[in-house]
Amino acid sequence: MPVARRETCDARVIAHIDMDCFYVQVEQRKQPNLRGLPTAVIQYNSYKGGALIAVSYEARRCGVKRSMRGDEAKEACPHIQLVQVPVARGKADLNSYRNAGSEVVSVLSQKGRCERASIDEVYLDLTHAAETMLMEASPESMQDFEVEVLKSHVLGLEIEDGSDGKEEVRKWLCRSDASYQDKLLACGALIVSDLRMQVLKETEFTCSAGIAHNKMLAKLASAMNKPAQQTIVPHSSVEQLLATLPIKKMKHLGGKLGSSLQSDLGVNTVGDLLQFSEEKLQQWYGINTGTWLWNISRGINGEEVEGRLLPKSHGSGKTFPGPQALKTIDSVQHWLNQLCEELNERLNSDLDQNKRIAQTLTLHARAYKTGDSDSLRKFPSKSCPLRYGTRKIQEDALILFQAGLRDFLGSYSFKVHGNENSNWGVTSLSVSASKIVSIPSGTHSIAKYFGGLFSSSSTSNPSIDVVIDEAVPSSPSGSENCMGMVPYDLQLQHPHYTEMKHSSACLDPQDPLNHLSSKAEGLTEESSFMSPSGSEDRMTDGEPHRVLPAKDPSHVSNVSSLKAVGKKKRAGKMLHENCSIINIFNNYHNSRSSLEQKNVSNAHDIKISLGSQSADDSYSTCNEEIDTNKDGCSVGVSQGREAWSSYNIDEIDPSIIDELPPEIQQEFRTLLRPQKRPNVAKRGSSIKHYFLPDKSR
Repeated sequence: MPVARRETCDARVIAHIDMDCFYVQVEQRKQPNLRGLPTAVIQYNSYKGGALIAVSYEARRCGVKRSMRGDEAKEACPHIQLVQVPVARGKADLNSYRNAGSEVVSVLSQKGRCERASIDEVYLDLTHAAETMLMEASPESMQDFEVEVLKSHVLGLEIEDGSDGKEEVRKWLCRSDASYQDKLLACGALIVSDLRMQVLKETEFTCSAGIAHNKMLAKLASAMNKPAQQTIVPHSSVEQLLATLPIKKMKHLGGKLGSSLQSDLGVNTVGDLLQFSEEKLQQWYGINTGTWLWNISRGINGEEVEGRLLPKSHGSGKTFPGPQALKTIDSVQHWLNQLCEELNERLNSDLDQNKRIAQTLTLHARAYKTGDSDSLRKFPSKSCPLRYGTRKIQEDALILFQAGLRDFLGSYSFKVHGNENSNWGVTSLSVSASKIVSIPSGTHSIAKYFGGLFSSSSTSNPSIDVVIDEAVPSSPSGSENCMGMVPYDLQLQHPHYTEMKHSSACLDPQDPLNHLSSKAEGLTEESSFMSPSGSEDRMTDGEPHRVLPAKDPSHVSNVSSLKAVGKKKRAGKMLHENCSIINIFNNYHNSRSSLEQKNVSNAHDIKISLGSQSADDSYSTCNEEIDTNKDGCSVGVSQGREAWSSYNIDEIDPSIIDELPPEIQQEFRTLLRPQKRPNVAKRGSSIKHYFLPDKSR
């Protein structure tokens, strides 16, 4: 629902820039021979020649409307030029139009705060620029004006027949008795006119504009005189604009709310709302919506122009009209996979170029039930946390669809796979990524603290470095075995290390944010690191066998770390193949300086044994056996805690702990938090004590 906001200041200058038949203009720039001809852009499919998404003004004069299909457009205008949108993955590819829109935004954003509302429309807050112009060179002091600004339309300005319209506009701009608000609007008109000419010069695109004191009025005005024109809405003309404006033309009133106003209150125009008090509207539609309706009927809208040059969300969708409706889970999964691939590409592009990540994945669909004509809009949308990577997005999208289909059908009777069913059909599918935020500065991966173990190598996905500085790189193929973690001399001493293999890659080549991925409901993927074995004691044939730390850091193989994927039922087995995180940091120190290697030489006397684990027990902390060193001091967990003394714990993001293998997460947290006194209950302090018979009686 819309939010009611009071205007904090009525002396604002807001402009809404709307591109003229933008998709057609993009195609005409590619093919200049199309200029001046009736042209339409279609998303082609076999159903009646495809859907029209943009129609040139020449084609509109021939009776072509955007609601038509391609075949209908040819009947209305036989010589129309139909240009097909590029196709990728079996659906329309709009990237060329998005890129062209970015060109326009780069020009418009030079003046004032800029909000990109869609591919082809932008809001500008020009208040500061207009105030500056009014102080330095006000319009009333100007003698000459550009022809383009004199072609402006001023609502409420009456131009008599036979008079020069441009001269009347010049007089309005130069009025010395005008209010401060109208003088600012005049300055805004000059600024917008210059910007529109600059857009035309640099991009070859024309655009129309509305200039008013809020976003709502500016958007209404931009559509009043098209193409390549601009309209100004003075304060005195607001009532005139809204008096005859159909209620359905107002933003947020094109659906059920507008229909309710028509049927319940008999409201057909925005001006009709003036007859109702704010209290009356609140009784009908609630406090917030009632106040919002009262405000818009008077032209009040306090919505601010957001300083946003980038989209708030990314989405990919496709419609399946008529006989193309999807009627099996298999067909839905096929198209979800295509949509998710495109979405993943756009997410990665946003990550690389803008250093932003999305947090929420949402699935939308339209479907019908057989024999239920009123079910078209009732398919519920479903959302979950977004996990980066094509495969993960595809898996989660399918789970969301199945959950929505269960709610839609009201039962669990649908088939997961199989032939065409007779109960339902999907006519539209889309996936979107929202809650996009900039990556916080100073964000690092836990791999930063393992820098001494790994050397840099080339990576096939440079976008990883956007998220984490000094991140552990992946191999060009995206997969490595665990031998990169084992020093060369240990490989010679223990040949069985070289036989270790893993089915999982350290980094999914399609998942540049693997370390940021979170679990979605119903997914049980687990991960673990194979830690180095250069500084731990292992039990061989029942007897302790000490493995010496690496003598030379140059022997460490130049490969990346391994991220193993397994199920919880393998936890016990995996645990015995992993060692404590303390050893990783010991090796880190060993590789930093020979002096530190001497300081930790007594590490050979530490005995670390892995506690027994059952198959049902989740990954847990390794049990450390306490021993004494030559000075007779006990070591164990306390020595592990001392191993952290050289690290600045405050620099570690607590969320990074979740990136660690589950079997050492608890150990990690134990080492980070202060030691606590054991909580030993006092004798006789339990509730049972108060119910025991008194022996003294």
